[in-house]
Amino acid sequence: MRNRVRITIPLLAAGLLAAACTSGGQTPAGQASPGGSAPAANQANPNSLPRNETLYTSGTQWGPPANFNPVREWDYATGTEGLVYESLFHFDPNTSKLVPWLAESGAWSDDKTYEIKLRQGVTWSDGKPFTAKDVVFTLELGKMETVPYHNIWEWIEKAEAVDDQTVKVTFSKSNYQEWDFQLYGRAIVPQHVWEGRSEQEVLDGKNENPIGTGAYKYMSHDQDRVVWQRRDDWWGKTVLKMEPKPKYIVDIVNSSNEVAMGLLLQKGMDLSNNFLPGAANLVKGNFGISTYYPEAPYMLSANTAFLVLNTTKKPMDDPAFRKALANSIDTKKIVEGVYGNLVKPASPTGLLPQWEQFVDQSVVSQNGFSFDTAKAKKLLSDAGYRDRDGDGFVENKDGSKISLNLIVPSGWTDWMESIRVIAASAKESGINVTTDFPDFNALVDKRSKGDFDMLINNERQLSNTPWTYYDYMFQLPVQKTQNTVNFGRYENKKVWELVQQLDQVKSDDTEGMKKVISEIQKIHLEEMPIIPLWYNGLWSQVSGAAWKNWPSSAEGAPKTAPTMWRNWLELGGFETLTQLQPAAS
Repeated sequence: MRNRVRITIPLLAAGLLAAACTSGGQTPAGQASPGGSAPAANQANPNSLPRNETLYTSGTQWGPPANFNPVREWDYATGTEGLVYESLFHFDPNTSKLVPWLAESGAWSDDKTYEIKLRQGVTWSDGKPFTAKDVVFTLELGKMETVPYHNIWEWIEKAEAVDDQTVKVTFSKSNYQEWDFQLYGRAIVPQHVWEGRSEQEVLDGKNENPIGTGAYKYMSHDQDRVVWQRRDDWWGKTVLKMEPKPKYIVDIVNSSNEVAMGLLLQKGMDLSNNFLPGAANLVKGNFGISTYYPEAPYMLSANTAFLVLNTTKKPMDDPAFRKALANSIDTKKIVEGVYGNLVKPASPTGLLPQWEQFVDQSVVSQNGFSFDTAKAKKLLSDAGYRDRDGDGFVENKDGSKISLNLIVPSGWTDWMESIRVIAASAKESGINVTTDFPDFNALVDKRSKGDFDMLINNERQLSNTPWTYYDYMFQLPVQKTQNTVNFGRYENKKVWELVQQLDQVKSDDTEGMKKVISEIQKIHLEEMPIIPLWYNGLWSQVSGAAWKNWPSSAEGAPKTAPTMWRNWLELGGFETLTQLQPAAS
């Protein structure tokens, strides 16, 4: 992959035309054929959608659409939450403020009570009215133990529909940080459709006819795509005075980052949220492709890539080994060699640059780590990990072999190359690491069951608070199936108590947050159960062939998030759709 990055874009484009068309899936309507221009949609396929009304996207789905179930926060079809199902608020990263959405307002009436006023005139896509009972029902689904947000009922006492437009939530303890996150991150589902479903159906049901309040409704799906159609009767047109411009959104399944580039260059893709090699050449070449910034780093920051260690397995159950592994990783080689400086090395704390004020630099100075092969070897030796048989790799303290397998999804070319770098630098320190690239859905299954040694994960995005990162790292208790948090199954009651303490600091109490976060960071860096690697960009390359007025750093351009990633439509991604304009106009 690193060599391919250096191939010039025109040559790469020519080579990918065939790859894109033989990847096992259909090609988008209006895609250019080799040696010709893009045909009109109705000429390419009688069933094609009008090109000037259709937005083609890609970058989230790495297999056939698994389900349309917003409760399954980790693998629903792109757009299920955000296009079809909506939340009470959105969150604006530019202002760090909640934006009223299904809710007209929300406020703490006292330290244990939060009152939500809902919009008037909101309807579900089947025409039924949206009411406070739907909000209460959605929250109460969390009482089912397997539902990902089950833990909210450890601190919510009750939720009541005071009237059709008013919800009152009473808390046994006030988790201010987490509640803000729930307000914009929790998709509301219709009681009249979902009531009576078993716990297994709520969690595992495919929900193939999704009924939401959102601006789009389900149209169709195939092995390689999902198609959404705009609702002409969406409530937001009159209440919010906004409307997404594409009548149709087609999200295409990725077979690889390279195929995504081929589609983008052929003008068969409008918004690619893949990592694409050679982004600088794409932007500076005459391809009609742009990114948020015209120069490096080209992309907005989005999340931290972590090396997740399965702490239930030897020797990863040993903090000394984990710290040695952290010091063995040559992150600089990943940043420069794989990404060409499109990303930056992460702080040892893992906190995003947007949260820099919360990083305790004195703790980092004392307990942080950096690439140092000699130090990694010494840490291993001091902890009793030695090469007893002379094969160049250390063994466990009991003399048994160490062979760790590091996995990332097949087709994620940047991560595939990155873990090759990690494995190579670990081996230099005497740690035997091999790499493997399972299908994305297979990896998700292994991750949730704890059937892995090591993997890379970056699913916690930028949010309203660093609490979301620490909840992701340390949440207890560990469940038999870990779908969204603590994939490494690390158990530390003290640090989890601190995370809960942070949760109860009011959102505007910055100094109070810093004090608790400092203590959390000290334990994280001493124990190292999860290793921060780099800050991922909000990968986003857009074509101006069919749509214009994309977000960018340019003066006067929209400043929202140009993305369809899961959990980002509420962070500005949906607003981006409302600001697009047909290129022909």
